Amino acid sequence: MTLKTTLKGALFGIAALGLAAPAMADQLADIKAEGKIVTATDMHYAPFDMLNNGTYEGMTKDLFDEVAREIGVEPVYQDIPWTAELPGLEVGKFDIVIAPVTITPERLERYTFTPPIADATVSLVKAKGNDDLQKPEDIAGKTVGVQQGTAQFRQLQAYGEELGGVTVKEYGTTDEAYADLGAGRLDAVAGSLPNLTYLVKSRPENFALFEPAQFGEPTYFAWVLRKEEASESLAKAIEDAIAKMTEDGRIKAIQEKWLGSYTELPLSASAN
Repeated sequence: MTLKTTLKGALFGIAALGLAAPAMADQLADIKAEGKIVTATDMHYAPFDMLNNGTYEGMTKDLFDEVAREIGVEPVYQDIPWTAELPGLEVGKFDIVIAPVTITPERLERYTFTPPIADATVSLVKAKGNDDLQKPEDIAGKTVGVQQGTAQFRQLQAYGEELGGVTVKEYGTTDEAYADLGAGRLDAVAGSLPNLTYLVKSRPENFALFEPAQFGEPTYFAWVLRKEEASESLAKAIEDAIAKMTEDGRIKAIQEKWLGSYTELPLSASAN
């Protein structure tokens, strides 16, 4: 066998291996082939996600129902504890996390975010009739509840340090924090403005917002996908769906239904 023949055989073998290599994974194509998109959220985060007599409802569901319709697949909704959602996403247990996730620089490094779905700026709520707490700085030296593992938790910690000390108590769900606030075991609860506005709107006899309620830098909620090349097509399809829904008024209608008002949002996570 000559050297020329050997080289020709080797090159042919490399080319054959290239032709036989599997096509690159494409999450959107896989989802469309299955006819469904598997999601994860925490169904104890009103007004975004709630269980009403065992039926899932809320602003997130209304929004994602429309997004799934635009993509042409059926959504599968799963109730997963918040602390298990992002780890579960990373190992492929579901396609997307649709629990409202606050966009942060650290998370942008690790995950792919959809365009924002709501304002997430951290705010404070108190028991109705508690006139000792008026503005955010009044929580200095007080005990404040917040959901564990959230961006609001970290913002509250930082704000408490600025004030010279706040006792931060973590909860698995916001409902648990609201229950302790109503029972007098907390002075206040920190959370996103939409969540707390809905709480006060639903239970005005029990709770009231601080005035002003918000503190810290403006932030936004969005949904999260894995940060990988295979997810790029799905991320683009969701971005296109949200842009279309913004233009035709569906986003506005859903916000007004659940929040009582409309806030214009950036059309990309990087613009928040």
